[in-house]
Formats: sequence, structure tokens, C-alpha cells
Amino acid sequence: MALYPMEEYDVAVIGAGHAGIEAAMAAARLGCKTVLFTLTLDGIANMPCNPSIGGTAKGHLVREIDALGGQMGVAADATFLQSRMLNRGKGPAVHSLRVQSDRAQYHLYMKKLLEHQAGLDLKQAEIVDILRTDGRVSAVVTRLGGVYPVKAAILCCGTYLEGKIHVGEVSYSGGPDAVRPAIGLSESLRQMGLPLRRFKTGTPARVHRDSIDFDKLERQQGDTIICPFSFSTTKPLVNRVDCYIAYTNEETHRVIRENLHRSPLYSGRIEGVGPRYCPSIEDKVVRFADKKRHQLFIEPMGLDTEEYYLQGMSSSLPEDVQIRFLRTIKGLERVRLMRTAYAIEYDCIDPLALTPALECKAVAGLFGAGQFNGTSGYEEAAAQGLMAGINAARKVQGKKPVVLSRSDGYIGTLIDDLVTKGCRDPYRMMTSRSEYRLLLRQDNADERLMPIGHEIGLVSDETLHRMEEKYRLVAAEEKRLQKLTISPDPALNRLLEERGSAPLTQAVRAAELIRRPQIGYRDLLPYDENRPDLPAEVAEQVEIRIRYAGYIARQLRQVEQMKRLEGKKIPPNFDYHAVTGLRLEAIEKLSAVRPEHIGQAAGISGVSPADISVLLVALQEGNQ
Repeated sequence: MALYPMEEYDVAVIGAGHAGIEAAMAAARLGCKTVLFTLTLDGIANMPCNPSIGGTAKGHLVREIDALGGQMGVAADATFLQSRMLNRGKGPAVHSLRVQSDRAQYHLYMKKLLEHQAGLDLKQAEIVDILRTDGRVSAVVTRLGGVYPVKAAILCCGTYLEGKIHVGEVSYSGGPDAVRPAIGLSESLRQMGLPLRRFKTGTPARVHRDSIDFDKLERQQGDTIICPFSFSTTKPLVNRVDCYIAYTNEETHRVIRENLHRSPLYSGRIEGVGPRYCPSIEDKVVRFADKKRHQLFIEPMGLDTEEYYLQGMSSSLPEDVQIRFLRTIKGLERVRLMRTAYAIEYDCIDPLALTPALECKAVAGLFGAGQFNGTSGYEEAAAQGLMAGINAARKVQGKKPVVLSRSDGYIGTLIDDLVTKGCRDPYRMMTSRSEYRLLLRQDNADERLMPIGHEIGLVSDETLHRMEEKYRLVAAEEKRLQKLTISPDPALNRLLEERGSAPLTQAVRAAELIRRPQIGYRDLLPYDENRPDLPAEVAEQVEIRIRYAGYIARQLRQVEQMKRLEGKKIPPNFDYHAVTGLRLEAIEKLSAVRPEHIGQAAGISGVSPADISVLLVALQEGNQ
């Protein structure tokens, strides 16, 4: 192949999925001349799985992306079909926003955004090689032979690297939604010494709306009062569709069990490791053999299409078997497939080969984000893309990388888990992964992260000032309620008794009443004549701060303890073999991960508290 020179850029982003979009936008907005490569312009921001944004813990990530100046939340608000806040019956730490998006509109929205971003060029081309000079990235090479000199590159390859599709006994090279895969780049990465491995994921069938009997399904409506994803969204949002729920049954499971021998998952043809928390329907039937039924969600793909998505029914069984088991489900007896379900295998990197800045340890200036790093989900991808874009730009500009701690947000937890603990299967964010869940709520992502986004240069002065005014109102109202006394009142006592709470016998502070689980901030309005007229988002913060004050204070103390550990830096070339008392496993793990501080070292699987104590002593003594 003849090579020829092309235009020079500061940053090249490879892949225009959810990670690549955030990476390219961030790098360009931070002043770097950026180019975004994609196999097809028609696949920008594609949602090959369910066209939805958010969900449990994932909604937290989207809000954090927005607070840092990213794009996913804004796009989700602009193109959603239905919005629901999940886990409302539980505490605020696990409230998570989820929207069903219009797949086509989401793509068009993001494509237009990229096309109009100053400093960003969008190109349809396949990258097959990455060139290095003196151990750092120097250029990327296209399939046609174009050589683009760059100072940094970000790999956002999704599931396209050496992609292989499996449907029953049929397997072939391919990317999601019949797009061709990326062939050749993996070999270039291996030659650099990057540790690649094989993961697998799957997607359910799409079916025709007219073949669904909606009268037999459970209707799932959206919220009456809609909370937007983006803190900048101020216009009222309206739901436009309903979603539906159906269930498998024993006949469904019988059809699946009788055809397991035709599944590539069980015949051994699939080598990649699949997602633990999003198994295929055949995997569910085998692993949870005692369950009589499994839930599936029937959700629209958009307003201008008749396609519906069967969430929870991913499969790699043959097409004829898919039709048979789907038609055993109530409401789907006459179902017609428009797109057959499939499994896809792809190459990705072992994230232990990355620094906390998402830069490859072996190649300076080469960053990774999204499913390339071993994660699953649009939201996890976008979060990493944003941070990789920020840090690639700062690398080019000679600035220190931005690394969020676990106490800063779910994004910090996500990246720390990847680069410190690694992942043996596609990583999915869950609220249980964070030890600071009550602090890292989706409702306060603006307070936590907008100052950081502003300092980086992605959040405007106006946006920051608006956030600061919001929390000034929160603090003032919280202070007022701590002083306000409410006297016993017949109507109030009736309300308290109806809610199962003790009536008042003497005057109490308003804050004390709000701490009772049966009473909320709004309930006290008739007994609070001087209450200011506050926005709903301010009232929400006031109630949470007062009600959970003790728990929040305890977690803040835990954060301070962790920050002290994070402040104890470990020299980059520290010799762990020279430390007397460290166990062999700890030496191996610490030498492989190369943690930057004691806090990160403490999170490494296989490093015990006793090892950390030994390491602290060694660092104190300057033992090398």
C-alpha cells in the first residue's frame, strides 16, 4: 500500500460512537485541532443495542458528564421519547434517570453537533495503523494509505475491532448493525505491546410494531413531572410514547433448552467473555433454571419507524429458533422479526495497561475509552471518552492530566476500577461499586463537578455562576429551617399520625420534623408562613441535606481519610521487590499496576491492608 501525507492534527479520535463523540468534542473545545475518524458517517452515535440513555447508576454517569461539560445529557433531553426516574421508592442515592431515545434523531443531533464544532474535522475513514516516534504516537494511517501526523490519539473502537457476528451455526466478520468491522488495527496495537483480549456482547431482535398485540402487555408510562438529564435544560419536557412489559414462560424456556446445541455460546464457537450483568436469554434459562419466567421490555426505536426493541432478550440462537421462542410469549404470538438478534465478538485492551488518565503505559500519547477499555454501555463509554479527550488535549498542551478520585464521582470510580482492579468481563457501572453512594447522587452532580469542569475549560462562567446561586439558596434555606420552630397544631398532628409518626407535644425545629422519614419539606408548607418561593431542585437539595445530614457527615469523614492516602504519592519507579515484608502476590500486583498513590494501591485486588501498612512504612523510610 502506497502511503501519502495528509493534514496534521493535534488529536485524532478513532471511532465516533458515544466515547469518540465526547472525546472529540472535549479536545476540540479545549483548543486542540482535532480529527474524528469513523467507519461510516451514518453510524455516528449509533445505538446498536437499546436506544436508551441512563438507568441504574448509568443515570449518575450522564449527569456527571453533563456537569463536566459533556454532551450526552443535552442530546438525551433533545431526543427522548419517554422519561422515568428509577428507584423512586428507595433513597436518593440510588435514584437514576432513564430515557428511551429516538435512535435516528439522536444520531442526527450528534452528527450535526460534531459538524458545527470549531476546530473539529469529521472524516469517514478506517484507521489501520498507528505510527510511533521515540515511543510516542506520531501519526495514524488510513486503509487508503493516508498518513495523518498527530500528537495524541484516542482509541474509541467500540465492538468493531476484528468484530465477528454469531447467529446460530453462522459466523462471519462484521460490526454491529451490518457495518463492516475494523480489520488490521488490532495487529498494529499488538505490535506496540498492548495486551488485547476477546470480549463478547449481544443484542436482541427488533420486531414490527404491527405484529405486537399491545392489549396483552403491561403498559409502562413515563413520569408526569420530568427531570431533565442536563442541568442546562430549562424548557418543559413531555413524554411522547409508552413502553411495555412482557414475560417469557415455561414453553419459551423449553424451546430454548431444546436448541442450546445450536447456540454458538454453548457449542464453543464463541471465544470471547460475555457480560455478567446482561446475559443472553439462553444464558438466563440455563443459569436461572428455577425461574418460571423472565421479564422483557418492549420499547420503540423512534417516532418515524415501526421497529420495536425487545430489551432483555439478547440471543445468538438461530433465526428460526428466535422466531419460535418469541412467538410463545403473550402478546408476541404473531411477531415478525425485522432484525435478527446476534452476538458479536471483538478485541479490547486489558485496562490494567492504562494509567488513571486513560493513557496507555506502553505508548505515550495513546489513549483508550469505551468498550475498547473493557466496559459495556453507552454511558460508561461517554464518561471515559470525555476524560480521555480532556487528558489527550492536556497532554498536547503540556498540562497535568485530570484524574477524578472515587469520592469525586462515579466517573472516578469507573476509571479507578478499570485501571486498578481490571475486569474479567465487560464492566458495567452499578451504584454498589461506590463506597460513597450518598455523596455521589445524580441530583448533586453539578455541585460536585461543575467547578472542575469550569477549571478545565468546558463549563462556562455563566453556567458555574448559576450553579453557585442554586446552592447559595440551598444553604440559606437549610440554615433557616434549622432555626425555625413549629408549634403543635391539630391538622399537623393528624397528618403525623396518619403517616405513622408521633404527634407534637411541644414546639420543635422544622429541620427535626424533616428528618422524620414520614414527613417531607413540602408537607410543612401550611405551617411555614415565611417560606421563600424556591425552585423544585433547590427544595430537593434542602430536604436531602437535612434528612441525611448524619450519614453525609460520616461519608465525608471517610473521604477525608481516603484523601490522606491519596496524598501519599508513590514514586513511578518504586522497587516493590526491595520492600521487606510485602507478600509475593502484592509485589506482583503493585509492580504490574504501578499505582500513583497509596489510595490506589489499597484498591488493587490481591493487596491486603497488611501490605499497605508495610508499604507505608517503606515510603516513610524512603526504602527503595
